[in-house]
Amino acid sequence: VQLQASGGGLVQTGDSLRLSCAPSGVTLRPYHVGWFRQAPGKEREFVGVISRSFGGPYYADAVKGRFTISRDNAKNTVNLQMNSLKAEDTAVYYCAAGTPAWGSAKLERLYAHWGQGTLVTVSS
Repeated sequence: VQLQASGGGLVQTGDSLRLSCAPSGVTLRPYHVGWFRQAPGKEREFVGVISRSFGGPYYADAVKGRFTISRDNAKNTVNLQMNSLKAEDTAVYYCAAGTPAWGSAKLERLYAHWGQGTLVTVSS
């Protein structure tokens, strides 16, 4: 499964941005889809994940209340809506698809399929 993350760009503090994750040739429905990010000089970190079938998405504390993950099954995409962006949200954002146990869905090593990343820069 090849994934394409898109929608990144340069925005200002407080702005919103919407990222999309689209697969090539397959449906995302069988997979949990996670979003991760890597800021300059830092390790990649978990942002949030949406389930393949049950329950709601959950988020890292740093983005809870500002970011929302949703599925658009008609378009076969998973979207990351980012509101009230802060300078510390600056990072390359990656989407990943896999079937980790739901309780372990924060662990990037459990995701088999990754996109190439899209850069989000938040200017203060």
